[in-house]
Amino acid sequence: MKCVDDFRLRLGNHELVPIVIGGMGVDISTAELALEAARLGGVGHISDAMVPTVADRRFKTHFVKDKLKQYKYNVANEDKKDVQFDLAILAEATQLHVGRTMEAKRGSGLILVNCMEKLTMNAPKETLRVRMRAALDAGIDGITLAAGLHLGSFALIEDHPRFRDAKLGIIVSSLRALQLFLKKSARTQRLPDYVVIEGPLAGGHLGFGMDWAQYDLRTIVAEIRAWLATEQLDIPLIPAGGIFTGGDAVDFLEQGAAAVQVATRFTVAKECGLPNDVKQEYFKASEDDIEVNGISPTGYPMRMLKNSPAIGDGIRPNCEAYGYILDANGNCQYIQAYNRELAMHPGEKKIKVWDKTCLCTQMRNFELWTCGHYTYRLKDTTRSCADGSYILLTAEHIFDDYRYSKGSVIALPAATETAP
Repeated sequence: MKCVDDFRLRLGNHELVPIVIGGMGVDISTAELALEAARLGGVGHISDAMVPTVADRRFKTHFVKDKLKQYKYNVANEDKKDVQFDLAILAEATQLHVGRTMEAKRGSGLILVNCMEKLTMNAPKETLRVRMRAALDAGIDGITLAAGLHLGSFALIEDHPRFRDAKLGIIVSSLRALQLFLKKSARTQRLPDYVVIEGPLAGGHLGFGMDWAQYDLRTIVAEIRAWLATEQLDIPLIPAGGIFTGGDAVDFLEQGAAAVQVATRFTVAKECGLPNDVKQEYFKASEDDIEVNGISPTGYPMRMLKNSPAIGDGIRPNCEAYGYILDANGNCQYIQAYNRELAMHPGEKKIKVWDKTCLCTQMRNFELWTCGHYTYRLKDTTRSCADGSYILLTAEHIFDDYRYSKGSVIALPAATETAP
């Protein structure tokens, strides 16, 4: 019986352990988590979701405070089209986050940045261009295009000196999405270096409708692999979503996958950015505690713990401080939902908004507990303590369990370890 370590991911001149840790935002996939993946010879992601906020936390900058101060006059205004990001500051925040991470990198692995198209930020094309170019300037090993079709994303950086040097990949959930991307980016004469195929059991935003349960990751991977063979295209495929054990990973690798992308099990790593009390909520979750709903203002379904404090929370939109989901016209579905409820309940101090959530504020505050389908199995990867809490794991422990375990066996932490 094989283990993951019997395989290797080859990206250009790099030979890597075929384990990719997904880019969970906002700073859930921390620099520390990505650095561990790279040190161990695999691939780690940092996320550029709300990067000025992340920079404020990591480097004591004041990007969010300064933006709020600039637009404070507009807080009570329903019209948010004037609330713009300073592109120079956005570049500075990205370069800080990426640059400091790359300076600390050790080992033979790679660190990529997960770049979400759905972070429209009231200027979709301009902000996306700045984030990608700043990451390349700061020395990132590569960029994974996420949360969107990214039909024009390659064109935004094709004149960058590292466009053909850095590793560039895209996340898709269907053959059709990949075909559209390849068609639109063909003019740049640049194929993606890898394709992450994210299935219906993934965490957070899904690339499916509410009929997600009708889809199967293995079927999608097989369909894309067959089409690439027909087109004589050699692009490494990296399945993601629901790959919970080393045995699960080996199944895909034996079927021709170049690597696997995993994330759910790393949400309870010590290096993960979630607060420890939230990690305990993930451990405690049962299968019935996990739901897919439509409360994200992006329009995508989203998987989360149903006891997330953000669900139903009618917090005032914080676009002047954040505003990452504002479209090109300064609109957000949560603003519309909030104003509707405000009009229906005049004078109430605390309103409830059930159909949408203020994604920016709630993710920033770790109040929206997005998760993978198999989060309810996390308790089986560790030991419980006398007080009912669970022992947190190191990223190295989880990585090595994926790398060396066989079949469905999961290595538990040493019995001498204690809860945080």
